[in-house]
Parts: sequence; C-alpha cells; structure tokens
Amino acid sequence: MAVPRKPAGETRRDRKYNPGKTNIFQTDFLVIGSGIAGLSFALKACAFGDVIVITKKENYESNTNYAQGGIAAVQDENDSFELHINDTLECGGGLCDLKAVEVLVKDGPQGVKELHNWGVRFTRDKEHPERFSLGREGGHSRRRIVRADDLTGREVERALLEELKKKPNVMVFENHIAIDLITKPAGSGQTRCVGAFAIDRQAGGIKAYISRVTLLASGGCGQVYLHTTNPAIATGDGIAMAYRAGARVANMEFIQFHPTALYRNEERAFLISEAVRGEGAILRRINGETFMERYHTMGCLAPRDIVARAIDHEMKTSGDKHVWLDCSPIGAEKIRERFPNITAECLARGLDITSEPIPVVPSAHYVCGGVITDIEGRTNIEALLAAGEVTCTGVHGANRLASNSLLEAVVFANSALKTAVELLEKLSHDEIDPRQYQYGKVCSTDYDGVFISHTREMIRLTMWDYVGIMRSNKRLAEARKWIKAFSEEIEASYLSSPLNPELVELRNIAQVAELIIRCALLRKESRGLHQNSDYPNRNDKKFLRPTVVERKN
Repeated sequence: MAVPRKPAGETRRDRKYNPGKTNIFQTDFLVIGSGIAGLSFALKACAFGDVIVITKKENYESNTNYAQGGIAAVQDENDSFELHINDTLECGGGLCDLKAVEVLVKDGPQGVKELHNWGVRFTRDKEHPERFSLGREGGHSRRRIVRADDLTGREVERALLEELKKKPNVMVFENHIAIDLITKPAGSGQTRCVGAFAIDRQAGGIKAYISRVTLLASGGCGQVYLHTTNPAIATGDGIAMAYRAGARVANMEFIQFHPTALYRNEERAFLISEAVRGEGAILRRINGETFMERYHTMGCLAPRDIVARAIDHEMKTSGDKHVWLDCSPIGAEKIRERFPNITAECLARGLDITSEPIPVVPSAHYVCGGVITDIEGRTNIEALLAAGEVTCTGVHGANRLASNSLLEAVVFANSALKTAVELLEKLSHDEIDPRQYQYGKVCSTDYDGVFISHTREMIRLTMWDYVGIMRSNKRLAEARKWIKAFSEEIEASYLSSPLNPELVELRNIAQVAELIIRCALLRKESRGLHQNSDYPNRNDKKFLRPTVVERKN
C-alpha cells in the first residue's frame, strides 16, 4: 500500500493554467465528474498523488446538487444493518448483489461520519441535538434518512468543495466536457485506460488528460428523457464513453422515474422529495379521491417504482395531466420548517403548499444500471475505476431504494480509492508517451445548431413515449428503429464536423438511449422498474440475473 505523500514545494495548482502553451496534462489521478463520488474520492486521493478533476459546468453542477431527500444510513438503536439490507433487497426485485448491499449498509454510518467531519451540516434533532434528525422515505421500514433540511445534496456539495480548496495538489478544470477515454493495449487482450480527451469550453480547444488512474464519476443520464429531474448536464457521458472504450455495461433498462415532480413544462422538472410523503402527504386524483391503497399495502409510502406506475396508470385512465399531492396532513408550520426549499420554490411558482395541493407527475430521475464495477470500484478496463450513478455495483438491482444513491457514491468512492492507491504503485507514467495523444479536430462554433437541438428533442421524446414507465415489444422495436436512424446521422456529423460540446452530448444521449432499449429488449419479463405489457410477470427461472451488454470491437 502506498503511503501518503509529503507536501511538496511547488504543486500543480501553483503552475498557472495556460491553455495556449499546452494541450496535454499529466496527473496521477484523473477524476471525471464533480458530484459526491468524484469529490470525496479527490479529497482522499490527493494524499497519495496529484489530482485533476474535470467537470462540465461552472459551479460544479451535478445530480448530487439536486438531491433533496438525504442519505440512508443506520443511526438509531431501533434500526439495524439487517433491516436496511432487507429493505434494499426487497426494493431491488431480486437482482441486488448481496455482498455489495452488505458493504453499502455496513460502511454507511462511517461514510456519514466522514461527511460530517468534512463540514456537512446535517439537521439535528430538536429534542436531542447530539443526534441527527432522521427522516423516512418510501420502502424504508425505519427512520434512517440523514439530511440537511430538504437541500442535502447542495449542502454536501458545498462542504466537499470548501474542503477541496484546502488541498494544494488538486486542480479543478471547470467547463470541460469529456469526449472519449484514452486507452492502450495492456497485454493478454486487455485494455488500459490512460486518461481522457476533453473540450475546454472556455478556451475553445481540445485537451488530453493523461493519468495513471482514472475515476469515472460523471453521474446519470436523465436528459435522455423528455421529462427529468436531472440537470441539463446529465447526458450519460460516462456510460457512453466507457461503453465505446470496451467497458461492460448492465441493467440499463432499469430507469427510475421519480413519482412526484412538480407539474410544470420546464427543462428540468422540480423534484418534490419523497420525504414529503414520508411526513404524511397523501396522493389524490384530481377529483380528490385517494388511490395508493389499491396498489400497495404501504399506500403512499410504497417504493417509488410502484408509486410512479400507479400515478401513470391513474393519469392514463382518467385522462388527467397530473395528480395532487396533498400536504395538509403535515400541517403548515411543519411544512415550512421541514421543507423550506420546496416551500420557497413552489411559492416562486405561485403555489402555496401549506394551503394548496401540489400538482405532480412522474419524471425520469435515476439510472440503476451503468458501467459494471466490483465492490472495489474496478471495471473490466485496467486503471479505469468508477463510482456513483454512472456505475452498476449491484446495490440497486431492479429498483433503487430511496436515499441509497448518495450513500452508494461515498461508500464505493472510498472503496475505489483503495484500489487506486494500489494501482498507483504498479502503473508508471514512463510507459506513456503523451506526445501521441493529439486530437485531430478542434472545437468550433461553426455547426448546424438546428440539427443538434431538433435531434436531441426527438430522441428525448421518442424515449419518453416508447421507453417510459410502461413498455411493450412494439414500442421498443419502434424506438430502436428511430434511435438507430438518429444515431447514424449523429455519427456521420461527428466524423465530418469540427467538435463542439453540444454534438458530443448528443452523441452520448443517442448511445445511452440505444443501450437502454437494447437491455429492455433482452429482458423479456416485468421486474422492478422495467415493466413490459407483453411480459407482465416476473420470470426468476430465466431472468434472475443482470442484463449485460458489451461492445465487440
């Protein structure tokens, strides 16, 4: 095991970044993404070597930043690891990897402690301020959601970024979009990742980031769908890049639709946290009738896939464009105290949730599949590790239990760190000639913006209409036909035109859409988040396994 490095005199941060002088940067650790997985990894990795973080947006926008609910971890004497494990397995529809779930749950409290030590201001219990205030969400048998009011993700992001600023050998490059991973043969038919190409939006050029170890922590792919709670940057870049490089990908058919997004026509739907139902809010049809009791014994606290399907069914049956989330059982004072951000955001949109019900619809929220990793963060590509939503660790199975996502990111980023440090000892920069890594095309604004914007919206609409909450063989076949046609046009444009960020994202959206459809067609049953009307039943004899796809060179 490598030992932590001693502070050096000059660090990489001291060397002024001058894009005019070089297009190639070398580092020990390259982190792609700045959510909780990437930042927590960088904070620890910098003790062992130099770290470069590349992130798509200024201000470190990520899905972490929009996570309202919290982090699920056993904290109370009335709770137990066994209960949390059972809740996760029950929600996962038989596809969870037990070993991965055990690591997640048992390492969870330590992960929360580390976040607290880094300065995350979790909400305290008013009666017992020495304890964290614990919330409850759908699918959980106990209160175990550690949170920072209803802005947990933003608070985690703030604390990690503040801590990262104290580290002299970490460089963060904002406004960078990764294009593709850089790989080389590693012998015995294996491939080794040695970094990534990225577009520098600000400087307008393409850079090569050469690394001994690369961590993929680029988040999810909500923008593949027309309606999503994800920010605009969630275009599935990491999954698409890893697949093109030869990484194995699994379970892409399991797209989680959050049941309660605010009904408004916006690029990113505003999320109404599941914790609102956890505190007593009730779902109603437009006519005021309740309905969840007909779908699950836990009613409004049923796992989110069941709630999303129930709402979808009620809307299609009635023709209504939304359902109501009635918060009156919570009480006005508690609503304002427990959900200050949701209250303020709704007020800004002309809705007072202390006296009016909230119009809600399902919206694409989280991908349970992704790049396959083991519990130590390894992919099948040497020196390429991954953590967070971009991965398929086996934790979520066919459906993610609420608030297990931030927990998974911090727990498995820590596991990946241990692997990265071991790799650092045996992988050398000496065998890499950085001069060979020159990207032929240059970034340009001279492109057909109409083609890109139109094709992007058509892909998202196709996925929403044909590969949404309820699917069928006919719809999937139709979607495959359209996505294939779009992909061919995109690839032709990619190969013949100067690169730009929008074209790179469009290429990734199309790639991920194809993977979702491909996995959905392979799974001929209904399980968890994948519901096919032509195969309405679960089939454990044939499909009690992950759906694995791999690019054949």
